[in-house]
Amino acid sequence: MQHEQEGFWGGVVKSMGLVFGDIGTSPIYTLTVVFALTRPTLANVFGILSLVFWTMTILVTAEYAWLAMRLGRKGEGGAIVLKEILARMIRPGRQLSFVVFLTYLGVSLLMGDGVITPAISILSAVEGMVLIPGLGGLHQSWLILIAACIAVGLFLMQFKGTDKVAGAFGPIMVLWFGSLAISGAVSISSHPSILLAVSPHHALQFLTHNGLAGFIVLSEVILCATGGEALYADMGHLGRKPIVRAWSIVFWALYLNYLGQGVFILTHPDAKNYLFGMVQYQAPLLYIPFLILTIMATIIASQAMISGVFSIAYQGITTRILPLLKIDYTSSHLKSQIYIGSVNWMLMVAVVIIMVVFQRSENLAAAYGLAVTGSMTITGIMMVLILSRTTKAWKAIFAGLITMVDLVFFTACLHKLPHGGYWSIILALLPFVTILVWTRGQRALYKALRPLELDTFQLAYEQIYAKGRNIPGTGLFFVKEYSVVPPYVVHCIIRSNIIYERNVFISIVRTDEPFGLVSELKRAIATGLDAFEIHAGYMEHVEIEQLLREHGIQEKVIFYGVEDIATNNLIWKLFSTIKRQTPNFVQFNKLPAARLQGVVTRVEM
Repeated sequence: MQHEQEGFWGGVVKSMGLVFGDIGTSPIYTLTVVFALTRPTLANVFGILSLVFWTMTILVTAEYAWLAMRLGRKGEGGAIVLKEILARMIRPGRQLSFVVFLTYLGVSLLMGDGVITPAISILSAVEGMVLIPGLGGLHQSWLILIAACIAVGLFLMQFKGTDKVAGAFGPIMVLWFGSLAISGAVSISSHPSILLAVSPHHALQFLTHNGLAGFIVLSEVILCATGGEALYADMGHLGRKPIVRAWSIVFWALYLNYLGQGVFILTHPDAKNYLFGMVQYQAPLLYIPFLILTIMATIIASQAMISGVFSIAYQGITTRILPLLKIDYTSSHLKSQIYIGSVNWMLMVAVVIIMVVFQRSENLAAAYGLAVTGSMTITGIMMVLILSRTTKAWKAIFAGLITMVDLVFFTACLHKLPHGGYWSIILALLPFVTILVWTRGQRALYKALRPLELDTFQLAYEQIYAKGRNIPGTGLFFVKEYSVVPPYVVHCIIRSNIIYERNVFISIVRTDEPFGLVSELKRAIATGLDAFEIHAGYMEHVEIEQLLREHGIQEKVIFYGVEDIATNNLIWKLFSTIKRQTPNFVQFNKLPAARLQGVVTRVEM
């Protein structure tokens, strides 16, 4: 029982550190931003607090904790997983193309969100420094500089891996949620009637009284649910149960704090930042320690987002929707702990630029929301498509209603487009265009290469092998699948007569499961020719050398194809540039350089 208790609480604490950083830091800015648009009257405060409660309940608890988290593959979650589930249910055609398009869009929006989250979280925490006595006159440019330094420091630490520091994250976040709950409860005790704000009629009244203005306020209320999608995306790290248990605690800690801030707003309507103002008003001596804790919480939130972007990029690389990028595994026992340098540096530059462009956290809130609501709507649509094909059709209706709520919030956020919301689109465009160019380019390249069928190849191969002028040892040839022979192999063996005593076609096939590794050696598909197939999950790290040794393959040389693309088409030129900049398949899999032999094939596209 003791172990069970420890397991129960251990999982909850870890979840708080790894999953709830983003949504956990929302109280720093949500109500401050909302009441910059809305007058802090009694009816408005009750209406907004009611909207916050129901937004968190519908969009995070119902959509993610109840519905999405039951749709996983071997414990993994996220947009790519939903696509893999749907791909098995839908016949190829327009519907599948629509699902694939939605996945690309969802992945791109989340990657764009990975820039805005660290920027708004860290900047809003650092802005709390102006309430420290003597620092009231601190110029905004100093605050931006401090926030940028913290962000740069965070990105510089990434290559070490979060595994080392993740142990400390949980306890710090427990302290953070504890302090949010306590400061909220202390504030509520002076005005207990604020608890009645939970009733949905306050939200409805607010929306009906304020008309279009009330609808637009929804685009700021959504800030209380940003980071909700992490519950599902990070499911693979910890499993469903600990995350759902932790959320039931986090939900009430956050909402108590929002209620407490509501009381503070009614008594101090002119405050600059409600969370910081409330804590300073309650316990001036504890304000500086609380500010330090806030900055630590926002760093943890940003860390979770960065790890999330690495994870999405890795899934994208292995499912072949993103180009190969150099990946380092930072943990010997956690497969999910990875570091992708190129993604890290691009994120860092983008975060600093965003801080400089927007200057203040409330300005940044204008760019925030579009990506989140867009990604929530996409998850909703895909869940409806999946659930409507299962026996539990009532769940599909429930998911449909939630998706309509997502759409309402998404529509409300569209008014942010001219006020900085376009940044969400700019930031998502880069991964989106890359995915489209890469996937189309790979398909066009494969067609342009005109590979040979195995039986056609065998005829010529057998004749050359029979001459007996074969090189001693084993030659390894990388192919996409052994039944189709790429031009470079034909060039090597048939045209140049480079043929070994033993030749092995090796192929890695990524399965649509996250994990699992099966390797099979098919002997004698022709005289002196074997095929070695590795089937690996798309989150699986493959040690090719080790697998070869296990099957008794001791290669002398490893051949692989390099395409030299000749084209006048602008899109294919872009594809060719991306291909040149990224490591090829062999470098990606870290094979011994001394035995590698690249064979160039010129391709007209």
